[in-house]
Amino acid sequence: MSARIDVSEIEAQTKIRAKYLRALENEEWDLLPGPTFVRSFLRTYAQALGLDAKALVEEYRLNYERPSEGALEPIVSTPSSSPTRGRVPARPSRGYMALVGVVGVVIVLLVIGLLSEGGGSSSNTLTSKSGQTHDKHAGAHRGRSTGHNAQRHPTGTATRVVALSLRPSAGIYVCLIDNDNGRKLIPGQELQPGTSTETFHAKHFTITLGNSSVTLFVDGIARTVPPSSEAIGYSITKAGRQRLKAGQLPTCT
Repeated sequence: MSARIDVSEIEAQTKIRAKYLRALENEEWDLLPGPTFVRSFLRTYAQALGLDAKALVEEYRLNYERPSEGALEPIVSTPSSSPTRGRVPARPSRGYMALVGVVGVVIVLLVIGLLSEGGGSSSNTLTSKSGQTHDKHAGAHRGRSTGHNAQRHPTGTATRVVALSLRPSAGIYVCLIDNDNGRKLIPGQELQPGTSTETFHAKHFTITLGNSSVTLFVDGIARTVPPSSEAIGYSITKAGRQRLKAGQLPTCT
């Protein structure tokens, strides 16, 4: 209100429906889809207004969100303690040095044995040549058999694999699942603008997007997402992408 910004302007900028913006302002959390989307909407709304998005989300979590409703947070590894300064590296033991010496002698003996057997390789040349004719006929037969099978099954498994990556243009919640094994490739994370995900490969993806501020790259082809203030879900295979109904959207919580 102090900046004299109309709700319709923010709605067009953030792709968040006006009724949800009013619900955020009035703290009417029951009118919003759920805690995960509330946090996503708060971040996007705060960025559009130039506010501290992290502080707003933290205040919401402390005052309104139950612990069981918290979205999965990425696991942050704790750096190991640094080694004590001035510690003198341990010197190899005598037993270790002796073992290294024995291994070295064994390697030398093996090399000498291989070199001594090299002179007898010429005696096997005739045997090798005599078997070439049979191998050629067998190879030709295998080639014809392989060609016949290729005609019967022109499409292989690799041709059904889809390559998928995402490039957000604003803050967006993403849940991406590999349906072949149920693995969560993006386990309900907030992606920031100016970044791109790695390229994932699978036969069948399902994805939930918090808003439409993202471009999908399916097999290298850019696919935009139509504007929507609600969560959007897709099923993506080699045949194309199909929008999911509200009850079919995958969840990463």
